[in-house]
Amino acid sequence: MSEPSVEQQRLLVVDDEDYLTDLLSTSLRFQGFEVQTAANGFEALSTTGAFDPDLIVLDVKMPDIDGLEVCRRLRSLGNDVPVIFLTARDTKADVLAGFAIGGDDYITKPFSLEEVVVRIRAVLKRATAGTAEPELIEYDDVVMNEATYVVTRAGREIDLSPTEWRLLRYLLMNAERVLSKQQILSYVWHYDFGGEESSVETYISYLRKKLDHESDPLIHTLRGVGYTLRSRAR
Repeated sequence: MSEPSVEQQRLLVVDDEDYLTDLLSTSLRFQGFEVQTAANGFEALSTTGAFDPDLIVLDVKMPDIDGLEVCRRLRSLGNDVPVIFLTARDTKADVLAGFAIGGDDYITKPFSLEEVVVRIRAVLKRATAGTAEPELIEYDDVVMNEATYVVTRAGREIDLSPTEWRLLRYLLMNAERVLSKQQILSYVWHYDFGGEESSVETYISYLRKKLDHESDPLIHTLRGVGYTLRSRAR
């Protein structure tokens, strides 16, 4: 079966905040997707049956049944439509709970529209390829499994907060490139301008303590320029 074009791909956006639903649906239609919306969990279930979406962007916290329960009911019915959870809940336990019931990805608020589009396309690509293989991001002896939210270095699992995870992901995706504090703020915290650069310094410090513990340092500072992930062996 060939991969459908973007124009053929149908998305269901579910959120009880009208402004957010309107923002996402407008942006996704502009990207060429066919989009339907739902304002609560029960409406999401009924719309899924009628619309048969290729992917659901699903808010977790809703007034009737939450997004986790919506996903659970879909999976119990044998519906394996890809689900990307969208929520302000950003603890590791929340993220893992979403994956445990069959979610495919997890985006925390606040988010950038660019990130949502990139993640939607990545999940759709995996789904249409018919593979359940997790996506791995690797550099040196660091492995990030985006499907299970597990990060290891030299086989040792590293426990990261969601912010630390996003920061490491950005560094891994740009390994050996120098990233400025403003670039990091834009990706990790979604500040396009005026963000607190001290936040970057703080979380780089946190990440160093966990990632470089008992191993050669990978995160390097270029004073006045930014940070880079680089192995001394390279």
